[in-house]
Amino acid sequence: RRAKPNDADALARLNIDSWRSAYRGLVPDTHLKSLDYGHLSQRFGKDLASLGDEETYIADEAEEVLGFVTLGACRDPDLDQATTGEILGIYLGPQHWRKGVGRRLCQSAEQMLTSQHYRQAILWVFEGNNSARRFYEAMGFQVDGASKTLNVGAPLKAIRYRKQLRLAEPGTATNSGPTTPVGDWGVTEGPPSVR
Repeated sequence: RRAKPNDADALARLNIDSWRSAYRGLVPDTHLKSLDYGHLSQRFGKDLASLGDEETYIADEAEEVLGFVTLGACRDPDLDQATTGEILGIYLGPQHWRKGVGRRLCQSAEQMLTSQHYRQAILWVFEGNNSARRFYEAMGFQVDGASKTLNVGAPLKAIRYRKQLRLAEPGTATNSGPTTPVGDWGVTEGPPSVR
């Protein structure tokens, strides 16, 4: 489902918990410890209320937020913004890693970008985040040679991945990769909703 301003606390908690788990040893501990739930929740609330160019979608189950994806138009000036969409982030609670939720969020993001007539998708990953790099490569993304340095308590190199999106044939659903049957979420209560 599309995130609403009242989801801000859950999104902030997921975002920070994910950062603290995924980036331990990559991002300095001082920076990870400085991440503030309240501040990030306010930012999420403001962003979600503004209905700007970015869209955030939640995978949830039994009122628990399992993960979320944020997508929108490409922000990189060297690419055609009219044909390039961007996955700005996929975040999962660490307890939901490797259960198929991230794959479904990524596939849903690709389908949403395709429905908005984007022909390719990009995303940025810290170069040292090998787990995320393997995940996106398994999803069909490829390093395209672009890089930038982000300061997250220390300068870290991020690399850009790109994927061509398949346009749907008239009268068929979009297909951005292998489909996952509903029962493959890795949870027992049925699939999280991603709308």
